[in-house]
Amino acid sequence: MMGDEELEKVVVGYLKRKGLTLTERTLMEENKNSSLMSDNSRNEASLSAQILTFPEYENISVKYRDGYSKLRSWAYGLLDVYKHELLRILYPVFIHSFMDLVAKSYIQEARTFFSTFREDHETMHKRDLQKLEAVISPSHLEEMEFAHNLRQIRVNIKICQYSYDMLLQYLHKTQSTTILGIINEHINFQVSPGQPGSILDDVEFVTVIGNNPDAVNQINKKELLWGLLEDSLEERLEKGGLLSDSEKADGDAKEADPEENKRKSADGGKPAATTKKLKKDKVTGTVGKAARAETSTITAPRVKPELALPAIPVEVEQSILEDLRNRVQLSSAALPSVSFYTFLNTQNALNCATISPDGSMVAGGFADSSLKVWDMAKLGQKASKSTLHVLQGGDDLNANEGGAGSNAGKRNYTQFIGHSGPVYSATFSPLGDFILSSSADSTIRLWSTKLIANLVCYKGHNYPVWDVQFSPVGHYFASSSHDRTARIWSMDRIHPLRILAGHLSDVDCVRWHENCNYVATGSSDKTVRLWDVQSGECVRMFVKHRSMVLSLAMSPDGRYMASGDEDGTIYMWDLSTGRCMTPLVGHTSCIWSLAFSCEGSLLASGSADCSVKLWDVSACTKVPINEEKNGAINRLRSLKALPTKSTPVHSLQFSRRNLLFAAGVLSV
Repeated sequence: MMGDEELEKVVVGYLKRKGLTLTERTLMEENKNSSLMSDNSRNEASLSAQILTFPEYENISVKYRDGYSKLRSWAYGLLDVYKHELLRILYPVFIHSFMDLVAKSYIQEARTFFSTFREDHETMHKRDLQKLEAVISPSHLEEMEFAHNLRQIRVNIKICQYSYDMLLQYLHKTQSTTILGIINEHINFQVSPGQPGSILDDVEFVTVIGNNPDAVNQINKKELLWGLLEDSLEERLEKGGLLSDSEKADGDAKEADPEENKRKSADGGKPAATTKKLKKDKVTGTVGKAARAETSTITAPRVKPELALPAIPVEVEQSILEDLRNRVQLSSAALPSVSFYTFLNTQNALNCATISPDGSMVAGGFADSSLKVWDMAKLGQKASKSTLHVLQGGDDLNANEGGAGSNAGKRNYTQFIGHSGPVYSATFSPLGDFILSSSADSTIRLWSTKLIANLVCYKGHNYPVWDVQFSPVGHYFASSSHDRTARIWSMDRIHPLRILAGHLSDVDCVRWHENCNYVATGSSDKTVRLWDVQSGECVRMFVKHRSMVLSLAMSPDGRYMASGDEDGTIYMWDLSTGRCMTPLVGHTSCIWSLAFSCEGSLLASGSADCSVKLWDVSACTKVPINEEKNGAINRLRSLKALPTKSTPVHSLQFSRRNLLFAAGVLSV
């Protein structure tokens, strides 16, 4: 067979012999075009081959690795005055570089990148990194809510104009398009003129991950009624409408005293000492009343309850009023007495501790799924008059419920058995007649301290329940769980009344507002939220913490809230405005418990660093962080530190008479 070239020669020769010159010229031009197209095709094929054979590893994974490494080296090499601002960029760039590599299915390269640079962020973002470490496939980026939210939001970072210009110059000089794309997509710079701010001026760059700052601001603009309940016992007592029979008798006696003195004077008696004593008592009483009016009168607006509140029995009301009348007034110059309950021989099994409102009972939740309650009156018959109470709880772990059994007489506590998992939280009702416990078995149980029996088992959570708290008036209670929700319950219903959903991680602690219209929750997502009980809506979101929030407390007037985290930092919040007040620093480990004194002048904190610290609330609430001048944050120190020998503080609570109760387990 003839080839293409030979066939072409034959055709051209034929056209010449026939004199078809025009046809011959057209054929020659077509042949030239065909040859040119063939050359181009060969060139394109060669170029495609080069592109295909160019290693994608160099195009993708190395770009992320080298881009981040160079940015890191550049940021750490800057002057100290600008360094702290530009170092804030590294964490968002790091996590998004890792997630982009996973999304492009470069799993091994993503793991190598993650392990190489995670040490830079281990201190500030340990828990976030632990979550991201579980991302090992592109599908996890969509299935894991935490990772999905990270890819959806933009992080706000405050930066001065000069630092911003330096960053732009660096990106332009290095032509790092990969890093530039991450910054443009996931970081929103808030550029301000002048000098760089304080190194502590902006904490959101490490905590707002997963929360849209605009959404936070919008939530904090919602209306909030932070006042106290109308016609409360405290309000009625302050108005002078409630006097006990003894006080009335004392008043009648005082009115009769001057006449008695006159009679003694006329009879030649010695009224001088009595008169002097009366004058002294009168002056002391006047000063005491002035001090009481100054410290105990809570100037807070009054609000109506959104929940149907239970009635208080008359005898209980009289007991509460007696406590209120005999309340010790505390201040920065008059600190409280502390009664500390120490658990011994627990074999590291104690998970939580709680104290009844009057301090007469102490309960502990244990890893063997039991709840044990100690009666202080019975212990007091055997112990001395020391303020250090020792609770033996390590033996006889298999005793029957309610103290029954052959060994019941040897124990100095009552044991409640019913849970099928470790007990993580317990709380007494305001009257001390009931106790709630929550467990890893995802249930909450209601126990009667009088009947020594389990009354109700509440089921609703899907995972372990970390915390449970009675409302200030009893009957209602709130719980928080590993399922990232908090729930509102009432004692007479086995199903929750409200489900509070919105946190991105475990809800670790829960606390009621003083007027029972709101519930606060602290979470491992480093935020605190305030929820409307009636609507179930989030009305405040507080973002400042750098680690998981472990404890909460509400001030007696309902305006302020304190929150403590895993790092040992306490923040004071103004609920009415949503602003953060001055941070309280001093603890070196987790804050496990917080409590306000009854008049709200002091805050007590208990920590895993084996100490109780007292703080002046008035000093804490003077100047919010946002109003500090020159970018400097005034971090307040405690009024007094009360260290224990080796006892982490699990629980704190002020009695109605302002005695501070504390409980912890001796660690050896």
